[in-house]
This record gives sequence, structure tokens and C-alpha cells, in this order.
Amino acid sequence: MFETIKNAFKIKEIRTKIVFTFLMLLVIRFGSQLPVPGVDRDYFSRWFAQQTSDAFSLVDAFTGGSFLNMSVLALNITPYITSSIIIQLLTIAIPKLEEMQKEGEEGRKKLVAITRYVTVALALLESAAMAIGFGRQGLLENYNVIGVITIIATLTAGSAFLMWIGERITDKGVGNGISIVLCINIISRIPQEIAALFKQFVLGKSVAVGVLAAVIIIAIIVAMVVMVILLNDAERRIPVQYARKIQGRRQVGGAQSSIPLKVNTAGVMPIIFASSIMEFPVVISTFVGYKGTGVWSEILRYLSSQYWCNPAMPRYTIGLLVYVILLIFFAYFYTSITFNPIEIADNMKKNGGFIPGIRPGKPTSEYLNRILNYIIFIGACGLTIVGIVPFIFRGIFNASVSFGGTSLIIVVSVILETIKQIESMMLVRNYKAFLTD
Repeated sequence: MFETIKNAFKIKEIRTKIVFTFLMLLVIRFGSQLPVPGVDRDYFSRWFAQQTSDAFSLVDAFTGGSFLNMSVLALNITPYITSSIIIQLLTIAIPKLEEMQKEGEEGRKKLVAITRYVTVALALLESAAMAIGFGRQGLLENYNVIGVITIIATLTAGSAFLMWIGERITDKGVGNGISIVLCINIISRIPQEIAALFKQFVLGKSVAVGVLAAVIIIAIIVAMVVMVILLNDAERRIPVQYARKIQGRRQVGGAQSSIPLKVNTAGVMPIIFASSIMEFPVVISTFVGYKGTGVWSEILRYLSSQYWCNPAMPRYTIGLLVYVILLIFFAYFYTSITFNPIEIADNMKKNGGFIPGIRPGKPTSEYLNRILNYIIFIGACGLTIVGIVPFIFRGIFNASVSFGGTSLIIVVSVILETIKQIESMMLVRNYKAFLTD
């Protein structure tokens, strides 16, 4: 990785892209510290400290601390991520969007434009909910129409600005703009989380206990990173043979290829979906100020990860089992809407391709579906391990960190993808130089 970056800086064109990306990230970090006008930041810090839901910690990690600081970038790119997921799911339900998806580059541009509009609409809704909901509780120094409009306009503009920066990084930087913005937000929180772990388990302890605790923490983090890398890169290659054809006086075809099926086909989406469903009732109850008792209060404890794996309250760990079931379900669900074995089999048949030993058409799609179900389960098991480790250590040792599970998968995946992007840029440049010479 370091060798790739070192070689990339030797090429002026790629060096310019990397520097541009770095400057854009500096702008983002600067914006994360600019407060929204008329907001009582001390109130929000106190409110956030009282929350026990992991949903708020995850939002703060995704926004790089902007949410906690109540800065102009408090919404960050979460509206864009949500709108992207919505549009992706709607392409399955709405034929018009599905047609756009199949139109190639032109269709992709239309979907991107729709995603932008949905992003702004979601940002308006979220900023209005925050301005009115938190404003009534004391967030605003002066709770009036002007104050509410100011917050809505500022937060919406901040989210749209970050979306624009992400697209600029994609066009003029190293690519994967939105993913890089999300990644740098998460990374910005890691030093603070590491310091908290050090203070909790190492500082003030005896030398032997402190060293042992530090070694265990490092070993767990390294093991999780290695597992995420394996999940990200692991794939099953299905061999494909193309039949030979006669075109004019030439014989074409007969080439061999393969279909790469990633073990973790759905990426981090199953964890995001499962977490959202589990935390949604908890978040809503927090916003409406519900502090009652009874059956509903008991249900919320089962849903909240705050109570999972706690030896003093083992019954609430049932919520973790529900979370694992949802995670596995969404691994299959998300893969089913992003990978269509029937379409793959039809395209192979049209182009004269076949899997050795498998007949074209329906037998091919059934074979692909069978293999896919097998590797999805393996990927879901790996995701489950990465996803529940933070909950286990939080319940047993009260170690609360935001860079475990979901955040770690995002960071590692984006870094690996960015490195591959830079390598492909270098390869393309070498080919151009070769052809020019």
C-alpha cells in the first residue's frame, strides 16, 4: 500500500489528484468545527451524553463529530447515503427506474440527478425535525421562526455542500468521493476512541495489567481488520467458456473467462439495515421524550444494544439474537436485489457462454443461485462476527467504541478500494505512455 502511494506521488497527474482530495478533506474537517448560528452547543453536548442508544454514537461517527458539535455539517452525508439506498431499492419496485439503471452511462446520470433531489428533500426534513424538536427543548438560544429557518437552511446547505465535495473528489480527485468523505469522518473519531480505551483499561493500572490490556486491545483490533480484509477480498470465481463462432472467414470466440462472486456481496448494508430496524423504536422514543415504564419500556431494552451481553441482565441478550437473524436475512435480501442469476445466465446464453458441465439457461441460473446462497451464508457469518464483537466487549467490559463493526468495515473497504483506484490510474497512464512511444 505504502509503495503504491509512493509511486503515485512520482506521477504529476496522480499527485495532483491526491493533493486535491487532501485539500477537500481539510475543508470538510474545518467545516465540522463551524457552529450553526444561534445554537447552544453546551446543551447538545449534555443531551448527547445522556443518550444510551448506539444509533446516536453511529451517527456521530459517520459525521466525524459534526453531529455532537452541532456544526454546519451536522447532517453530513447521511441524507445522501439514505437517498442512495432508497433509490437503489426503488429500482426493483419501479419499472421506470429499472429501465434507467439498464441504460448505461446516460441512465446512471439520471439516477444520480434523482438521488441529489431526494438528498436535498431528506436534508430539509431532517434539519426541520432537529430545529423544531431540539429547539423546543433548549437547543436554540432564541426559539423563534428566524432561528428555526436559519438552522434548516444552514444544515441543508451543509449537507448539499458535502455532496458537492464528494462529487468533485470523484471527478477531480482519486475517486469514490462520497465513500472517502464518510471514511475520513470515521477516521477522525478513532484517536479519541483509542484514548478513551487507554484511559479506561491501561491508565492507572499496574504495569503488568496495563501491558496485558494494551496487547489484548491491539490484538482484537488487528484481528478484526484482518477479518474485514478477508471478507472484502474473498470471492468465488465461476469459470465461463465461450463457444467458437465463424464470422466471415475468421473464427472468433473460444475464450475463457470467469464470474467473480464476492463472499461479502452485500458489503456493510446488512449491518446498517439490521441496526436501523433495531434502533428505530429507541430513537423515536428518545425524540418524543418517552421515559415511562411497563411493557414498551421492557421491549426497548431488548432492542437497545446498551443492554446486550451484560452479565447482570442476560435476558436482554435475546435482542442480539434478533439482530443476528436480521443481519443474515438482509445479507440474502440485499444480494437478491443487486445480483440477478437469471439475467447473468441469459446474457451468457446470448453471447455463447456456458459454465463447463452446466447447460445454458435455467440450469445455469439455478447453479449460480445455489453457489450464491452458499457463499452469502459464509459472508453473513463473517459479518456477524465483526458486527457483534463490539457489543460483546461493551456488555462485558463496558468498552464503548464507535470504530468497531460497521465503521471498521467501511474504513477498511474504502481504503482498499481507493488504493486499487490509484493503482488502476497508474496502470492506465503506463499503457498510454507505452502507446504514445
